[in-house]
Amino acid sequence: MNIQQIETFKAAIPLKKAFKTALRTVTVAETIVVKVTCDNGVVGWGEAPPTHVITGDTLASISFTVNDVIKPALVGMDCLDRELLFEKINRIVVGNTSAKAAVDMAIYDCVAQHARMPLHQFLGGYQDRIETDYTVSVNSPTEMAEDAEGYVKDGFSVLKVKVGKDRIETDIERIQAIRDRVGPDVTIRLDANQGWNPKEAVRSIQKMEDLGLNIEFIEQPVKAYDLKGLKHVKDHTHIPIMADESVFSARDARAVLEMDAADLINIKLMKVGGIHEGLKIAKLASVYGVDCMVGSMIESKIGITAAAHLAASQPNIKFFDFDAPLMLAGDLIRGGITYTESNITLGNRPGLGISGLNEEYLV
Repeated sequence: MNIQQIETFKAAIPLKKAFKTALRTVTVAETIVVKVTCDNGVVGWGEAPPTHVITGDTLASISFTVNDVIKPALVGMDCLDRELLFEKINRIVVGNTSAKAAVDMAIYDCVAQHARMPLHQFLGGYQDRIETDYTVSVNSPTEMAEDAEGYVKDGFSVLKVKVGKDRIETDIERIQAIRDRVGPDVTIRLDANQGWNPKEAVRSIQKMEDLGLNIEFIEQPVKAYDLKGLKHVKDHTHIPIMADESVFSARDARAVLEMDAADLINIKLMKVGGIHEGLKIAKLASVYGVDCMVGSMIESKIGITAAAHLAASQPNIKFFDFDAPLMLAGDLIRGGITYTESNITLGNRPGLGISGLNEEYLV
């Protein structure tokens, strides 16, 4: 099953509402779609959105890396030799994790189709239904509380609240306003996106604990490179701490796990370069008894479908952050995962189950 062609397409889908974090504001989801065609007619799909403030990838760099670096190296190679393929990709280009992820998921799509299995079964087959959270963007406490209430009415029982953009006191006001509005039974998790320093993080988290805000866990409270600071926060608070931007590879995960610097790890395909490395991280974390989340950037349903299949395949992946397609004003693809409120069904179609693109979103 040799790779005959690798093509890229640029797409853009407006968001229903601006998405705001401590790092950026997004109003349009731009992405590079990758299509891998094999000589037996099997077609695999992948994508890579530009997240320059996190991965360093831009639309231009993704397109160049796929078309001018990876494509010439892979065309003619057998998709079934995936260890050789991924070794070659990592040898010929450093970094560029989003571009690698797009090609990686397209290859896995092809291989699972060849095996006539849904990708989650091909990867491990732990479950075929998962539940996503919904993200509350950073805004005023009142607006965030209103948004949170709306998401709960729409059927979401887990909210991921963005914090870390400005004053810690304001963050606590935001969380308190949301908790007051949605009540005690809704699960709230926080994502600071590296927005605090270690002392600030400890002070704010201890305040949240004293107020009884009942936070499930907190993602990446400090800078990605500050593993000592991350461990300091973990060791001086009771709410579980999740490493996100600190983990771009299995090697990074090993450093976090050996230092006991975090209670949990967030795996994102765009950070780690795809499913191949994501599986390594999940299995490594399981050795240490650490659970994982699979999260996402602002992606279309292509990337989220691939991430959801990875997430459903492993028993120690317990948390799921796959709301991005629900934030978009349209669907880029036909097929893929399906949503019923917060519940995601992966289906039984081979591979990712994608039948094609809705070309109105191509630019």
